[in-house]
Amino acid sequence: MNLRNHPLLPRHPLAILIACVALVGFTAAVAPARAQLLQGSGDDQVPVTVEADQGIEWIRDSSTYVARGNAKATRGDTRVNADTLTARYREKPDGTTEIFRLEADGHVVITTPRERATGDRAVYDLDKANVVLTGRDLRFQNAGDVITARDSLEYRQGQRVAIARGDATAIRENQRIRADTLVARFEERTKGASTLAVVEANGNVVITTPQEVARGREGVYNADKETATLTGDVRITRGKNQLNGERAVVNLKTGISRLLPAGKGGERVKGLFTPGKAPQ
Repeated sequence: MNLRNHPLLPRHPLAILIACVALVGFTAAVAPARAQLLQGSGDDQVPVTVEADQGIEWIRDSSTYVARGNAKATRGDTRVNADTLTARYREKPDGTTEIFRLEADGHVVITTPRERATGDRAVYDLDKANVVLTGRDLRFQNAGDVITARDSLEYRQGQRVAIARGDATAIRENQRIRADTLVARFEERTKGASTLAVVEANGNVVITTPQEVARGREGVYNADKETATLTGDVRITRGKNQLNGERAVVNLKTGISRLLPAGKGGERVKGLFTPGKAPQ
């Protein structure tokens, strides 16, 4: 079976969702509840093991393969678990077939030795190189970061962009960024590995550190500098003291926050300081 866009287990955050592509090792010959198949060609051939308590079936009329009941697909050190795994394929003009859509339903867990993602459902569109997790307990976790969302977690492979929608939260140690939507952008700085570069926060942005809480309509977090720039109705609260303005730069590493005017001719910044014990 010929498959386009056949990546080798990417390592950037949220890219482990692309590991669902391992399931495309289904072939028409698969009938038992456990099968080991080869995916790829030449030196890139990697065995794929598919297991399911209730069996694996080929549905010719709908051009699908389905593994049901505690289904599991393993390729290398990446594993996809779900109640049901479904691969949808189509015929090419040369008579071969290719998988164009992959679906995991029910208690979806995708893991590598370094990362873990969970949800109720995962869909991988191979044409768009796009993976979307939906349902409850939407969560991605690696060694240093946790990203959660209420509505969906999406990864766009070609653009190296991850999107968390609905009460989205990014957590690193004791720092937290929350917004209606978080867009995380990655850069490939070493071969085969990508690093978080920028997080764009939109709608009801809240940045929390042990010392303060900063709010705004929009925000941009620079991962290298560990700074976040907030704009729109900005409020920074530390203890009983509060600063108000249209723009602020929050350094999450040093704990120093600067409230700035919106621009030339913009509103002056304001501060409300309550007498008493200084904030810790």
